[in-house]
Amino acid sequence: MAIYKYKAINNKNKNVSGLVEADNETDATNLLIDKGFQITYLEEGEQGSGMSFIIGRIKMKDIVIFSRQFSVLISANVALVQALKLLVEQTENLKFKIIISEIADDIDEGERLSSALAKRPKVFSNFYVHVIKSGETSGRLDEVLNYLADELEKDYDMNAKIKGAMIYPAFVFIALFVVGIIMMVFVVPKLTAIITESGGELPMPTKILIATSAFFVHFWWLLILILVLFIFSFRFILKNKKTRKYVDFLMLKLPVFGSLFQKIYIVRFTRSFQTLLAGGVNITKALTIVSDVVSNEVYRDLIRQTKVEIEDGNSISTAFLKSKEIPIMVSQMMSIGEKTGKLDFVLEKITDFYAREVDNMVANLMTLMEPIIMVTMGIAVGLMVAAIIVPMYNMASQF
Repeated sequence: MAIYKYKAINNKNKNVSGLVEADNETDATNLLIDKGFQITYLEEGEQGSGMSFIIGRIKMKDIVIFSRQFSVLISANVALVQALKLLVEQTENLKFKIIISEIADDIDEGERLSSALAKRPKVFSNFYVHVIKSGETSGRLDEVLNYLADELEKDYDMNAKIKGAMIYPAFVFIALFVVGIIMMVFVVPKLTAIITESGGELPMPTKILIATSAFFVHFWWLLILILVLFIFSFRFILKNKKTRKYVDFLMLKLPVFGSLFQKIYIVRFTRSFQTLLAGGVNITKALTIVSDVVSNEVYRDLIRQTKVEIEDGNSISTAFLKSKEIPIMVSQMMSIGEKTGKLDFVLEKITDFYAREVDNMVANLMTLMEPIIMVTMGIAVGLMVAAIIVPMYNMASQF
C-alpha cells in the first residue's frame, strides 16, 4: 500500500487536498472519483508498505495528541477544515493522517464533525463522538474540545503509569521463565547425568528436578500445545459475556490488585460521566455511553441498572448503595451532588480523590515488587542449587 497526495475539486466546486491510501495510482484515482472529486493533481508520497502496518496502528497517544492540538487550533478561531488540514501535516502516524484528511473532506462537503467522527468507530469511540456532538449542539465546541483533551490526557497518564509499573515485573518473570527453560533443557541434564551415574539414593528435590528436566526435553511440544490452548481458551472466555463477567468479578476479588482495579474502574466511570455531563449530555444518555467505557461487566451491569432506576424516577445512587463494588463514599457524594444540582462538580472531586489513590497504590506496588522479585529469584535459585549440590556433596563424602 502507498500514500498518495492529491488535489481535486469536489461536487461543490471547492478545491480540496489530502491523502489517500491505495495499492497503486489507478486504485487511488478510482477512490477519489467515487467520492465525486475531479482530480487536478495526484502523486505518490509517503510509503505505507512494509512495516507501516505496525507503525500505522493508531494508539491512544495519537488520539490524545490530536485532541490537544485540535482544541488549541479551534480555540485560536481556526476554521474546522483548515485546522484538520494543519493536523494532517503535524501527525506522524500514516494511517491517522489519512483518516484526518478524510474527516476534513467530509466536513468540507457539509458534514458535521461529530458525524464524520462517528463514521470511524474504530478510531473515535462513542464517548468521544457524543462529547463533540454536545459541543456542536451547544455552540461551545472550543470549550468542549479543551475539556475533552484535558480529560483524555489524565486518563492516558493514569493508564501509562499502570502499564509502566507492570513492565518491570513482567520482564523479570518472562526472563526467569526463559532462563529456567534453557537450564532445564541444556544444563540440568548434563549435571544430573553425573549424579545418576553414582547409583546412590537421590534426595527428593533432585528427583523432582530430574523429572522436570526430562519432561521439558521430551515433551516440549506438549508445553507449546498447552500454551496455545490456554491463549485461545482465555480469548474465548473474554469474548463470551457470561464467562467474562466471572473473570471481571474475580479480578475485583484479587488480593491487593482487586482494590486497585476497583479504584481504576471508579475513576473511569466518574471521569467519563463527568465529562459527558459537563458537555451537556443528559444523564440517561451519558450512563449508556459510560457503560461501554468502563470495560468491566460487573460495573457495566451496575451502570445499566442505575439508568433503569433513573428512568423509573429514583435517585442515581439507588443501585450504587446496594452494590459492594461501589464504596459508600461514592454513592453518598453522588446523592448529595444530585440533590444540590452539582453532580458534575462532585464527580470531578471523586475522580481526583481516586486518581490520587491509584497513583499511591501503583507507587507502593512498585516499591514492594522489587523485594518480592528478589525473594522469588532467591528461592528458585536456592532450590535448584540445593537439588544439584546436595547429591554431589554426598558423592564427594563417600570417597
